[in-house]
Amino acid sequence: MLDHIFISVSDPVRSIAFYERVLPVLGIVNRHDYDGAQGPHGHPDLKGFGANGRIFFWLRQGTVCADAVHVGFIAESESMVNAAHAEALAAGATEIHPPGAQKHYDPRYYAAQVRDPDGYSIEFVYKSWQHNP
Repeated sequence: MLDHIFISVSDPVRSIAFYERVLPVLGIVNRHDYDGAQGPHGHPDLKGFGANGRIFFWLRQGTVCADAVHVGFIAESESMVNAAHAEALAAGATEIHPPGAQKHYDPRYYAAQVRDPDGYSIEFVYKSWQHNP
């Protein structure tokens, strides 16, 4: 199971504003700043996002390599996918594909995909079989 991921962004202020607007739609409502200067391990400053007591999605200023990362965020419903997609577009994302069934994976795989301000591929995903008993 994945615990966390860091992505490098060109403009942390812009990226924080984007993700602070989009991620709450998915229930990712916690924010945490880690001051890298105080840590003994030489981490850069990190800007974290999470939910349920866990911070798992981190931004750091650095060299962007947008084609190296794709992040899929869990949505709890098709309507949550739709809302996250709409909010991302309103926040400045560009569309890769609109909300809909991703039949090439599975007819129950419902998702939308955008590019964030640095060009990273961000997907909002609802897989009904992972939510319904």
